[in-house]
Amino acid sequence: MCRIGAMNKLAADELKNNKLLKVFLAVTSVCVIGFPLMAACAFEDDVSHDYGVFLGATSADIDVMKEYETVVIDAQYYTADEIAELQADGHQVYSYINLGSLEDYRPYYDEYSKYSLDVYEHWEDERWMDVSQKEWQDFLVKELAPSILDKGVDGLFVDNVDVYYNYETEEIYQGVTTILKGFVDTGAYVVINGGDTYVWEYAERNDSLDGVLDAVNQESVFSAIDWDNEDSFLTADEEDHEYFTEYVEMVAGYDKDVYLLEYSTDEDLIAQIDTYCRNNGFTYYVSSTLALRAQ
Repeated sequence: MCRIGAMNKLAADELKNNKLLKVFLAVTSVCVIGFPLMAACAFEDDVSHDYGVFLGATSADIDVMKEYETVVIDAQYYTADEIAELQADGHQVYSYINLGSLEDYRPYYDEYSKYSLDVYEHWEDERWMDVSQKEWQDFLVKELAPSILDKGVDGLFVDNVDVYYNYETEEIYQGVTTILKGFVDTGAYVVINGGDTYVWEYAERNDSLDGVLDAVNQESVFSAIDWDNEDSFLTADEEDHEYFTEYVEMVAGYDKDVYLLEYSTDEDLIAQIDTYCRNNGFTYYVSSTLALRAQ
């Protein structure tokens, strides 16, 4: 699971238990929260950051979210009025939507779990979905996405396109494509979290990324997580770094937006990330904690 997907899962678990977990990215165009570059990134009025993802926040945190020009929330937990409150001050609001897997806490789990493929590794209460099934496609495109967009959100933050990495068949490829095109056809701004195997394949087949996405968010291009020591970070190995830089530059080459999410406290590495993103016009955030909690 991509880190954002994993943290959204943890956040939802907390929400089910009536606890508050602020899971967020604070992505800024050429700055890093908590590092010296932050002062150069201040906006006028109360907006101080370009982009924040609050997957575990509640409506009680709207005042905090107002510090971000663009916010990503799980709109299934918000009312239209709450979303409008954010937009009234000029903020863009995007909503998380899960294309490739299904969590058992969703109210539609019992109806659609029959279209699942297998248990999501490390997350026993979540299942990969057979996106080739028309019933799942129609639900996402004709019911779930419209219900989210009807609340007034400006875009969709699409997770688990990596279903195509795990089940690399023509049927799954076509299913992902059908769903993404359905999302784009709504007129919403569509950000894919991860999804490199699918995005590469689509680009190679079509020599374009039009029609399926507006942006990609990619994690760990420069950094790596030491899974044996939580909240301990490494430098990405050369092979991974080369692969993901080639990937995001390919995406940018098709005139799509790119966001990087890195995990590090190494100031030299952060400087490298900053230089790279400045040179390429990318947006990035470097988190000093794996949990992506508000600090």
